[in-house]
Amino acid sequence: MSLESITENVDEAVSGFFEPIAEWLGEIVFYAVPVGGTDLPLIVAWLVVAGLVFTGWFGIVQLRKFRLAVDVVRGKYDDKDSAGEVNHFQALTAAVSGTVGLGNIAGVAVAVSIGGAGATFWMILCGLLGMATKFVEVTLGVKYREVHADGTVSGGPMHYLPKGLGERFGKNGKAFGKVLAVLASIMILFFGLFGGNLFQVNQSYAQLVSVTGGEDGAMGSSAGALFFGILVAALVGIVLLGGIRSIASVTSRLIPAMAGIYIAACLVVILVNVTAVPGAIGTIIEGAFNPEGVAGGVLGALIIGFQRAAFSNEAGLGSAPIAHSAVKTKHPASEGLVALLEPFIDTVVICTMTALTIVIANPASWGEARDGESIGGVTITSDAFETVLPWFPYVLTVAVLLFAISTVLTWGYYGLKAWTYLFGRSRTSETVFKSLYTLLAVSGSLLTLQTLIDLADAVLFSLAVVNIIGLYLLAPVVKRELDAFLAYVRTRKTGGAEEGTNDERSEATV
Repeated sequence: MSLESITENVDEAVSGFFEPIAEWLGEIVFYAVPVGGTDLPLIVAWLVVAGLVFTGWFGIVQLRKFRLAVDVVRGKYDDKDSAGEVNHFQALTAAVSGTVGLGNIAGVAVAVSIGGAGATFWMILCGLLGMATKFVEVTLGVKYREVHADGTVSGGPMHYLPKGLGERFGKNGKAFGKVLAVLASIMILFFGLFGGNLFQVNQSYAQLVSVTGGEDGAMGSSAGALFFGILVAALVGIVLLGGIRSIASVTSRLIPAMAGIYIAACLVVILVNVTAVPGAIGTIIEGAFNPEGVAGGVLGALIIGFQRAAFSNEAGLGSAPIAHSAVKTKHPASEGLVALLEPFIDTVVICTMTALTIVIANPASWGEARDGESIGGVTITSDAFETVLPWFPYVLTVAVLLFAISTVLTWGYYGLKAWTYLFGRSRTSETVFKSLYTLLAVSGSLLTLQTLIDLADAVLFSLAVVNIIGLYLLAPVVKRELDAFLAYVRTRKTGGAEEGTNDERSEATV
């Protein structure tokens, strides 16, 4: 039996078993209500409302403290004696690597095809709101993290939900938080294995095949697929063995470099068509408020834009606090401020640059997609670049591959932390997970398992419900941490001694 027939049989068997479950959960998680002639997924509304609430609660912290956040990333308030494994910049790039990827390149193209150019405006707004949510969840992640005897750190919703709710509401709060923590761990683990791993490998392999001659090309055979899967698995396995320090070391170099190349290419397209920029911006603004828009007018553009931003930056989902919790700091809110830069980089900068490039270049494939033809998002983005840089599709392929690998690495770390929370932190337990994760990376180039990926998406956004409930209940804790860090910053600026650090107030939680 050939390798192709084996993988087809596996795909069919898995789909046959999981398809009813995926459809059932998807209908619940992505349940949509008709609004103004289009459908609004309630989970998107849940995420956007959280962003609005936290933006108001913390006095538009994402704008007022943006400069301070940049200063923290630059190391201005670093303390080398703090517990943790990585610095602020490394924690940020590790977390960003989990969100920046195919969604920024392909997903945005789909958004401006379905929702029109106006979806870009609402995508930016949702990204700005998500900055506040990310600030809250990451502050809690650092506040209630667990520092192990060997100096490694574990954090995330599986830690701050039981500890934080127990601290605020006593025994009943801790029991409720424990239930939420177990659910969160299961959801993070499941998505890490299939959405953050298998899907990324599968899609990056598909893009590689498309630029190397298709199915008849060098990488189109089952042997090519297997070679690619083994290569990615080996790279991921080597880096994953080194833990967050190794992951952060790779992503702190990889993400800025690839993001820089991608943004530079966007700027080249924009500058070559500089006379079209005012018109493109006008098209975006007009499309955002035009009742004759593509998908249900104003609300259609708004919903598509919000949905793309929410799916891209993962604000409120509880995943990023796992990476940020490893930071070296005594002040949880310092990393919370660093984290609010994450949706800005992912959505406000990279997603917007992609959308603006497509609108300005106006490739034929974008027009065809708006007319209802089924065209892949990567194809539209690639065509936009090709109007100015004929060779850029090859660079875009490299970017897709590296962004995908960095996402696999980060979700491997997230999945490991969820796994050890559920099954213990022994060497055997960690080895079992890492072996399973690398095997799935190999199979990612061979199997599509679309049903499992759909199920993983539904599971990940279920996590938003669990996580944001905890964020609302623990917001007063975040407010105290922010006030404490701002007091520390004022003390540093005046040259005084630090008073009341987080270590002194609550040493056990750092």
